[in-house]
Amino acid sequence: VKGLTGNVFFLVSGSRSSKTFKPKKNIPEGSHQYELLKHAEATLGSGNLRQAVMLPEGEDLNEWIAVNTVDFFNQINMLYGTITEFCTEASCPVMSAGPRYEYHWADGTNIKKPIKCSAPKYIDYLMTWVQDQLDDETLFPSKIGVPFPKNFMSVAKTILKRLFRVYAHIYHQHFDSVMRLQEEAHLNTSFKHFIFFVQEFNLIDRRELAPLQELIEKLGSKDR
Repeated sequence: VKGLTGNVFFLVSGSRSSKTFKPKKNIPEGSHQYELLKHAEATLGSGNLRQAVMLPEGEDLNEWIAVNTVDFFNQINMLYGTITEFCTEASCPVMSAGPRYEYHWADGTNIKKPIKCSAPKYIDYLMTWVQDQLDDETLFPSKIGVPFPKNFMSVAKTILKRLFRVYAHIYHQHFDSVMRLQEEAHLNTSFKHFIFFVQEFNLIDRRELAPLQELIEKLGSKDR
C-alpha cells in the first residue's frame, strides 16, 4: 500500500498497519496544495530526501510547510496506530523518550499548567490538538488566495516539535514492537524525511531533538 509520500506501508496480519490512530487529514483534491503534495510524492520517489524537502521553485514557503505538516501528521498517525496496543497506561505510565526525557502536557488553552500523564493519554492530547490546528481554516487555509496568518510559522514549529515527541517515544519505548511488525524500514524512512525537512527550514530547536540525536547524526551521515 502506498502512503502519501510514496513510502510503502507494510500490511501485517491483514490490514493491521493501515489503521490510523486519529482520522486522516485529507488535502482537497484539485487544490494547489494537493498539487504540491503530488510534487512531494514524485520527488520522494527519486530517493533523494535532501532534495525532496527543498522548497520547489516559485512556491510559497508557508504553503509548502503546511502541506508537509499535514503529511507528517498522517504518517505519524499511521505509525502510532500500528503500535497502540503496546502503548498502554500500564506499559507507559509517563510520556517519555528514554530515561532522561519526560514530557508533560499543556496546550495553553484547555490545559495551561503542564500535567504529568501516561504516554497514550499524552499522545491522544497531542494528536487531537494538532488535528484541531490543521482543521482551523484561519491557521491552515486550504482555499486559493486566502493568506496564511502572521503567526503561522510559530504554530507550525510548535506542531512539528510536538510530532517529533511521538517519533521519540516510539523509538525509545516501542522499537522492539516495530521490528516484530517488520515496520522499521517504514519508520526510519518517515523519520528521516521528517528530520531532513525540519533541518532544511530550521523548524525545531536542536535541544528538542536531543532524545534522538545519535539516530539523527547516523541518518544524516549516510547522505553526506
